[in-house]
Amino acid sequence: MPLLRSTLLAYTPRRLLAVAANPTVGPKQRRFSSTTSHEKDLEDTTLRQIFDSQNVWLDFSHRNVSDLAKPSPGLFQNRYLTEASGFLKYAQVTKKKCQKIVEGVLSAASTEAYVAIPRQLDLLSDSLCRVLDIADFVRSTHPNTRYQEAALQAYAFLFDYMNVLNTTPGLNAQLRKAISTHEASGSWNEEEKMVAQILLRDFSKSAIELPAEKRRRFVELSNQIKTLGNKFLDSMTPIRSYLDFDIRQLKGMDPLTLARWSDGRKAIRLPTVGDVPYAALGTVEDEATRREIYIAGRQCTKNQIKLLERLMITRAEIANLSGYESYAHMHLSDKLAKSPEAVYSFLTSLSADNAPRVVQEWARMREMKVADGISTKIGQWDLVYYRHRLNVDLKPKSRKPDFMSAYFSLGTVMQGLSRLFNRLYGIRFVPRGTSPGETWSPDVRRLDVLHETDGHVAVLYCDLFARAGKNPNPTHFTLRCSRLISSSETVKGSKSPQDANDGMAVSSSTNSSQSYQLPVLALICDFPHPPNSLVPALLDFQEVKTLFHEMGHAIHSILGRTSLQVVSGTRCPTDFAELPSVLMEYFAFDPSVLALFARHWETGAPLPYEMVENSLLMQGRGQGVQTETQILYSLLDQAYHSSLPLNMNGGFDSTKAFFDVYDKYSSVREPPGTNAQGLFGHLVEYGGTYYSYLFDRAIAGKVWKEVFRGGKDDGGVDREAGERYKEEVLRWGGGRNGWACVSGVLGEERLRDGGKEAMEEVGKWGVHD
Repeated sequence: MPLLRSTLLAYTPRRLLAVAANPTVGPKQRRFSSTTSHEKDLEDTTLRQIFDSQNVWLDFSHRNVSDLAKPSPGLFQNRYLTEASGFLKYAQVTKKKCQKIVEGVLSAASTEAYVAIPRQLDLLSDSLCRVLDIADFVRSTHPNTRYQEAALQAYAFLFDYMNVLNTTPGLNAQLRKAISTHEASGSWNEEEKMVAQILLRDFSKSAIELPAEKRRRFVELSNQIKTLGNKFLDSMTPIRSYLDFDIRQLKGMDPLTLARWSDGRKAIRLPTVGDVPYAALGTVEDEATRREIYIAGRQCTKNQIKLLERLMITRAEIANLSGYESYAHMHLSDKLAKSPEAVYSFLTSLSADNAPRVVQEWARMREMKVADGISTKIGQWDLVYYRHRLNVDLKPKSRKPDFMSAYFSLGTVMQGLSRLFNRLYGIRFVPRGTSPGETWSPDVRRLDVLHETDGHVAVLYCDLFARAGKNPNPTHFTLRCSRLISSSETVKGSKSPQDANDGMAVSSSTNSSQSYQLPVLALICDFPHPPNSLVPALLDFQEVKTLFHEMGHAIHSILGRTSLQVVSGTRCPTDFAELPSVLMEYFAFDPSVLALFARHWETGAPLPYEMVENSLLMQGRGQGVQTETQILYSLLDQAYHSSLPLNMNGGFDSTKAFFDVYDKYSSVREPPGTNAQGLFGHLVEYGGTYYSYLFDRAIAGKVWKEVFRGGKDDGGVDREAGERYKEEVLRWGGGRNGWACVSGVLGEERLRDGGKEAMEEVGKWGVHD
């Protein structure tokens, strides 16, 4: 879809939230950059307090709103969204605006008009994304069903229009003419050239040059893919929701957990999804019980498998219609990998690097099983149990269950992230009050992101606490990206560029009279509320790591400030989008970073680093087998998105294809009777690019080691290293070839052109966290 660029983030398809800030232009922006040391210290303290105390946040938020009696500025301060019914009006107004832009592009005939085409198409994309991305966020996150339904209606209205635009030959023809007109394209800057090429490729993927009948078929198939994907994700549950056991079968499991699922006698009914079955796999002594739990969690209905197979066949059909050998060939054409062959090269190289660890880990677990007097045969259901056994001796001995989390109150971690980013990039988080109706929940905290010289550069909304009905998946949203606002966009009769942005935030450039729409972000987590007003929310170390990961996406959006939104921040190739987030996980374990903030919430004592070392050791146990599992799913993703769905003898059988991959590449066989592919949601979201996470893990490990010196000699807080990474990677967003970014930050010139050999080289680096 050329006019709505797809960007995959951790765990979900493109999640981009447009939220708003108070206008910050001119004198107010200068005030930010001239904040005194005392004011900065106060902001730093307040940052911790508003996350550690709901009462402090409510008091702060109300004190910092100029006039509570004023009418709501609208959800996200969008002037159309003062009520749910405003969504459709917002979509209708946007469509009219888009139609005018399209008319201008189609009527372009002069050199001057052709020069403007990349920016006009970028404006068209931005206009659509502002509505579609807000609507996508609201329909999945807002607690009010009226808002959800209105957002869904607005989304459907504009999504159909966008599909029409994506198959409008005149737009493609005008873009091609602009590119071939040297007087026009010769004056474009690098960003404009990149955007033109991106949109040209995407038009090609949309079968734009096919006859009208086939273009209509393309739209038909696109809608089918969207519908099938949503149905698949909505029905992604095992056949059996619960399993019944006698309490004696669950020996070794936590008694308190068993009590929650007991009928008061000896019968236990365990769910097959979530933390409980995972805990059972890690602690239940009886192998037959573990096997039953493992298999039940990997069995879905026949209808679910049919949905998946129809989705894969439909994707193969749309690829063939567009002139591609397979959906993977089509989807990878604009990624760093470029082709399925290069992906296989990476995965086989990575598998070879990982194999010795896998052999060693399974051998150790087999030894433990033999010592238990059970069997010499190891099964997939043994992995979690014996990894847990290996880690028992590493757990800190303490009477307090919150021993390590006591050093990580949520406010302290947010304060630490702000301090880290200030050290590395010169930016910090400053709490801001929210206006009535601006956010979707009282739990949401708003932070303005300020740069030491550039002033206000982004707005970040933090919705970090669990609540009923909220999606528990940690997610970063960027619904509105950075973009230069031209003077011609200002609404007639107004001098404010905010009017061109639906009342939402803009910022003036420090170097000129130009204005930018600010990148506006939301961070969604599912941390438990504190037990009472006297104790803050305390995070375990996995939750700290999760928060650092999502902040990696956020910092990409914040620092990737480009003049065109198609390439802003996280709008980069899928197999490059996880690099900043995975790299941030290394900072979470670094002693120099933890020294910035990790303090006991009561005593203020610094965190003893040996606790983190224990955590690192536990994380490393069984990592080879876990990596192998991701490699297997990456290979499965490639098989499903190859030509196989249309060419398999006897019709496409996804279960046979699943076992073909496992039987060929897995070190331990998958038990018969499972069809886990029907529970693998990333097949919908990634579509031939699931390898991306492993790929970016390998690159992130290399960057951490080479650029930040593996944390040695305070490398994790080194400004020079931060600036190098920012200048070579973060600031470009998707406006530079990803291989050039990797080559630049690592000083590896041989990687600059990418290709199969470069992919193989990255595989050799491994994922040794």
